[in-house]
Amino acid sequence: MRAAIDRYARGVGDRGLHRLRRALLVGAAAIAAMPAYAQSAGTDEDAKPREAAAATSEPATLGGVTLLDKVLVLSRTGETAMESLASASHVDQEQIERRMATSINDVFLGVPGIMVQSDAKRTASSVNIRGLQDFGRVQVIVDGARQDFSRSGHGTSSTFWIDPELIQSADVIRGPVANTYGSGAIGGVVFFDTKDAEDFLKPDETWALSSTVRYETNGSGWTTSATGAYRFTPDFDVLGNIVYRDYGNYKDGDGNRVNGTAFDVLSGMLKSTIRPTENSELKLGWVGANDDWNEISGGVPTSDLAMRQNTFTARYNITDENKSWLDLHVNASYNKTDLDRTYLTTLAGRQYDPVTGLPTTIPAGSRTTYDLDTLSFDIWNTSRFETGSFRHELTYGGDWVSDDMTTLDPSGGQDTYTPSGKRRVSGAYIQDKMSWEWLEVIAGLRYDSYKLDSEAAESSGDRLSPRITIGVSPFENAGAGGLQFYGTYAEGYRSPSITETLMSGMHPSGVTFPFLPNPNLKPETGKTWELGVNYKANGVIEAGDALRMKAAYFNNNIDDYIQGNDEIFAGDPGCPYIPGLQPGSYTYSCYQYQNFANAKIDGFEFESVYDAAWGFAGLSGSVINGHTVDYNGVRKDLTTVPSSQITAQLGLRFLEDRLTVGGEVQYNGKPKGNAFAKDYTLVNAFASYKPNDNLKLDFRIDNIFDEKYANPLNATATSTVYEPGVTVKLAATMRFGG
Repeated sequence: MRAAIDRYARGVGDRGLHRLRRALLVGAAAIAAMPAYAQSAGTDEDAKPREAAAATSEPATLGGVTLLDKVLVLSRTGETAMESLASASHVDQEQIERRMATSINDVFLGVPGIMVQSDAKRTASSVNIRGLQDFGRVQVIVDGARQDFSRSGHGTSSTFWIDPELIQSADVIRGPVANTYGSGAIGGVVFFDTKDAEDFLKPDETWALSSTVRYETNGSGWTTSATGAYRFTPDFDVLGNIVYRDYGNYKDGDGNRVNGTAFDVLSGMLKSTIRPTENSELKLGWVGANDDWNEISGGVPTSDLAMRQNTFTARYNITDENKSWLDLHVNASYNKTDLDRTYLTTLAGRQYDPVTGLPTTIPAGSRTTYDLDTLSFDIWNTSRFETGSFRHELTYGGDWVSDDMTTLDPSGGQDTYTPSGKRRVSGAYIQDKMSWEWLEVIAGLRYDSYKLDSEAAESSGDRLSPRITIGVSPFENAGAGGLQFYGTYAEGYRSPSITETLMSGMHPSGVTFPFLPNPNLKPETGKTWELGVNYKANGVIEAGDALRMKAAYFNNNIDDYIQGNDEIFAGDPGCPYIPGLQPGSYTYSCYQYQNFANAKIDGFEFESVYDAAWGFAGLSGSVINGHTVDYNGVRKDLTTVPSSQITAQLGLRFLEDRLTVGGEVQYNGKPKGNAFAKDYTLVNAFASYKPNDNLKLDFRIDNIFDEKYANPLNATATSTVYEPGVTVKLAATMRFGG
């Protein structure tokens, strides 16, 4: 274990030593983890039936124990997913463990409206919500730290790294209603909260340790994880976690090996909670990852990529029940991501100089580096008071983010896909949540400003974005008393990214043509209408059971939608003809990110779960359509629209909840306009057995019928990356404490 930690500190070293250390880490964790433990926290009373669906929460009453719905970690007014007058979902640790998540895509199984694109590099994720992704349209936050890394190419652009083993919970808010959580989130927000000692330790424990070992048959993948926590005093505790994954190339549903899908990644986290006073709390955290994978071209590895990421966070909260005006939160974070690309073969005549466009040679061993430093601050306060019959929760605050991107390529310049540059984004907001008996009104206003600059160009802008939500609960009788209707109009504002605005130079390979910067690029403005319904009821069929349901229709119009345009021909303004190159090594066109008139996306989402002593059943789904319209009125299907989905889940509990067995079925419909995607259906099965309080055994089969399928976001004209075929997962966890 120490060798692995040393390796992380030094970065990527000698490959032979690297493999030896990997083997030692797997072996050490396997020895330590022979028995297994089922619950990461809590007593036997905590092992009551819990929710299975991603969006809703635990039954309100069960076995005489009051179990409240899960509060959204990213909620600034203490709401649960069910109480939220928005399309919100919560995924807890039990659900993540049941899915035996290898990637972030596994975490969100069955959550409507969200799809994760990972290409072949499964550890680097890009979140798509309602057909919007990349360049900050979906804001991804880990323990309060924004994940803004972007590296452009022919695949997904915006990527982040977080291992599912480190996650305590994940919250999703879809649409620009989340405009109190930072600038740019016209698609929505995903918030990952890492594990915490308070949840890991039992009430009577001072310390605890757990260790997990898992094997996956497809790709011969090993995962080892170790967690430890110590409670020094009731007001000071610490938790640490280290995870190592070593996976080979997997096989798709036809049994073909998918090159470039192998990876080995070492991740870790450390979090401390300090309670200076009875009413205040400070959380200090670090999350890190070290990832290696290969890029494939023509079926062979052409370059090795090594990623190192470190995220440091500080979150402070002070509140006082005797001071209703005080619920202050102060967050600060620093996130550094370094990605090195090392060429494994000499590229002669297939690469082009970024300035002259002439053919050039890049020797094997040359390196391109992509370094991003993100510094952010976020402060807000919620004051609670009454005026007449209305109860108010007034939230006000502001945030500031700085992104500094530096790229260097083998020629000594910046990589033309991902230019160097600086971005500063700031905002302030105010929101009032007003409640009166059966009526709830949320009114908010946010101000955003941004500035981008590099050696090539600069850009800036600002805007006010409003939100208004009205919710009614018109019924009081037992059957319909849990029914709530709401309507929302919300706007969001996304500033152009460094790449979209400042990209310049020559296309580096294949053919060569100019990239044109666009300092006049306008920000995107998302304008969303949403109509939704929430329903919750307890004791529906038998005492102690619970039913939770959410459904919503949405219509999102994005004005000045930004998209790359490759139909700019020589002779057009700003696009020169480039003579003197070898035949076939250039084109008569240019590429530039431009504003289209708008993009229109609409759809329907629902999710539901029924939970009882015998087990749980869930059903969720989404249908999304989208297209762009340019300034000439030409309509084109939006290529980032995900599959239409419907997911059914069923779980049965036996032996006083020590044994759980079940399965999942998910149908995915081909998105309209994607000629390379196909319909597909996945069938999974799972089982978990807890023979005693210190032992847990997990079993899972994904894609039982060996379906050959591709995430539609990875099915394009240039390539299609097929997902894993049938995969059997086996895991064992041991936990002990005192």
